[in-house]
Amino acid sequence: MHLAIIGGSDAGISAALRARELDPAVDITVLLADAYPNFSICGIPYYISGAVERWEHLAHRTVAELESVGIALRLNTTAQRIDAEAHTAIVRDQAGTSLVVPYHRLVVATGAAAIAPPIAGLSGPDALGSDEGVHLLHTMEDAFAVMRNLQAERLQRAVIVGAGYIGLEIAEALTERGLAVTQVEQLPEVLPTVDWEIGSLIHAELSDKGVDVRCGTAVTKIARAGRLGARGLEVSTTSDSGPEILAADIVLVVAGVRPDSWLAAEAGVAVDPRGAIQVDRRMRTSLPDIFAAGDCVATYHRLLGMTYLPLGTTAHKQGRVAGENALGGSREFEGSLGTQVVKIFDMAVARTGLRDREAFSVGFSPETIAHTADDHKAYFPGSRRLSIRLTGDRASGRLLGVQMFGHRHSEVAKRIDAAAVAIFHEMTVDGYSDLDLSYTPPLGSPWDAIQAAAQVWLRTVGDGTNH
Repeated sequence: MHLAIIGGSDAGISAALRARELDPAVDITVLLADAYPNFSICGIPYYISGAVERWEHLAHRTVAELESVGIALRLNTTAQRIDAEAHTAIVRDQAGTSLVVPYHRLVVATGAAAIAPPIAGLSGPDALGSDEGVHLLHTMEDAFAVMRNLQAERLQRAVIVGAGYIGLEIAEALTERGLAVTQVEQLPEVLPTVDWEIGSLIHAELSDKGVDVRCGTAVTKIARAGRLGARGLEVSTTSDSGPEILAADIVLVVAGVRPDSWLAAEAGVAVDPRGAIQVDRRMRTSLPDIFAAGDCVATYHRLLGMTYLPLGTTAHKQGRVAGENALGGSREFEGSLGTQVVKIFDMAVARTGLRDREAFSVGFSPETIAHTADDHKAYFPGSRRLSIRLTGDRASGRLLGVQMFGHRHSEVAKRIDAAAVAIFHEMTVDGYSDLDLSYTPPLGSPWDAIQAAAQVWLRTVGDGTNH
């Protein structure tokens, strides 16, 4: 049996490795448009900052390691068309030669593409590219282009368009490289995947570290600024305060991603209104023998149903399911909760589950409370405060979501993981309070911080039995 996989990032390689685990004899070919299989795109900001000294270290596995287990990698090979009826993929190799790759089963793992907002100078005939210091940032090649700019000459000023997860990490990375960073976000607060109360804490941390944060501000144009020299750029913005021009030596646009699904769509695979490939929980598409996984597909969310939620952790899990089922298995993807965490200088922010607006949209009656607690007993030196927002359903008492902000050494990620386990298994807020969690004064409290928040929720709302 020949398994072909288009795409060699998280989902594609996970599919290949799972298939190899299950069947040492299956013929596996992975087609990559670039030369960087199984690289951590999430690690790019840390390569740019210098925390990761060599770009090669971003590889989860080397080419040699993947080939040693019998996975055939076709690097710099672009898939141009899928003929679903003939069970073939038509590709073009690095030399420009067109080739036909037959398959019995196919996994489409083409990932996502960076969104280019409608900004003058970013697209169209007058578009500025990486040579002029204007970058979209999503791939290894994008990272190399940024590094060439940073290493070619002494840059002093950076403008980052977008304040999502990657935008925040890049703000930290460039600040640590000594650049003066201005971060521009069109929405009212940074990191719109958390409530503004948490976003405002992130905003304060950025400001404390020297980042000039401009929320409620839209970028309208990026242009060369001749009077500032060949490398000078002008970023035109508008806000309630009126128009303003920001000076920059480098501009990075990190405004989110969209599913890169055109190849599957042209083959007749069904996509949703956002362009994400429609799959069932076995990662099967609408066409026989074609599976899909990762950032190109619509994701099953355990509380929201089908949505688009591109995350590396999700892509790994979906790829594993696709690889198993492509060999005849019946495994189901168990679903996402949107669990995320990001480090921002000395702090960390995390979330899992639903916020009020999301919970209302699927019929819950949410109530969110805010609580602050020490990360360990205050009498033991070094305790720090954690800010928590906990969301539960008034009608049932079910735990729906948790958001948290605190010092990066305060176990924010592990605490949000415990909440994710509880939400995954449909626990109530009251039930979370009853969990037997670990305690020692240097590391925690008899009631962990989220348990203390749960008790505040219960005192405020009740346990759901009286509604």
